[in-house]
Amino acid sequence: MKKRILDYRNRIDRLLVSNDEETDWNAVMEEHLIQIGFFQHERLIHLLVTMLFSIITFICVAVYIITGAVYVLALIGILLVLLVPYIMHYYLLENETQKMYEQYDKILKRIKGSAL
Repeated sequence: MKKRILDYRNRIDRLLVSNDEETDWNAVMEEHLIQIGFFQHERLIHLLVTMLFSIITFICVAVYIITGAVYVLALIGILLVLLVPYIMHYYLLENETQKMYEQYDKILKRIKGSAL
């Protein structure tokens, strides 16, 4: 997913920089809105998974504090190993989606500029 979102956003950036007069900006806008929808869905799913892992990790920490059971530390370690990449991936999705919103605004300006 990381490669896909970065490749797509870079492709749109290149298209916005180019001064190609034959670009159908309405078609670009339509595709861009669809892609934003896909990435928003992916972002939501990763947010939910990240929240779930965070809650489970905090529950395990509470269990360790209350019971002092050493075996819970292994579970906490495993959850943290999984949680860190989830947070990093969610961070990527969030930032790239925000950049795609900015691209949307630029595409919209191109459409309105060509209509004048």
